[in-house]
Amino acid sequence: MDEQVIIAIGREFGSGGHEIGKELAERLKVSFYDRNLLDHMFIGAEDVKETMREYEEKLSHPLFSRRVRGHSNSLAETLAEMQFDFIRDKASDGESFVIIGRCAESVLRDNKNLITIFIRGDREIKAKRVEKIYELPERDVYSKMDRHDDQRKKYHNRYGTYKWGDSRGYDLCINSSKLGIEETIDLLEDYIEKRIEKMNGE
Repeated sequence: MDEQVIIAIGREFGSGGHEIGKELAERLKVSFYDRNLLDHMFIGAEDVKETMREYEEKLSHPLFSRRVRGHSNSLAETLAEMQFDFIRDKASDGESFVIIGRCAESVLRDNKNLITIFIRGDREIKAKRVEKIYELPERDVYSKMDRHDDQRKKYHNRYGTYKWGDSRGYDLCINSSKLGIEETIDLLEDYIEKRIEKMNGE
């Protein structure tokens, strides 16, 4: 791929956004970043990586965090800022990649090669997917979905430009339940290829 392309994907829990992003990265032959971001950030520092993992995409408690001269004593805030810097550096280096979450659509909003996508789904379809993947009893499925989405929403609304899931913050919003995962991937791949043609002035 001659022209850099960065695809930032936001998603509801259970919508298949992670699977969709990973497959798009494979089809486009570009890097894929999700929770593995920490593997790249803390090479050779396993203890630090595992400690930081519990703070990823989470907010610090306001009663136990404070800033002094622009620096926070919160590991959650420190990690968020480190991840945002990592994402910016990768983009500045000209790397093409797909990234899941981490407010990338806001962090890289000035990058001309950025394509932003939000993936949602019908609640019942998402619940069936979560139940199957995590082998959960039905009574626990909806609480898990709500807990993860609430956490993502709070994190994104803290650091993002637009509210989580607000269509104004993305180039394209799509309900993966309508076509299914594979056809949603096909549709997004076609959209991305057309955007790349525009970027290349074709």
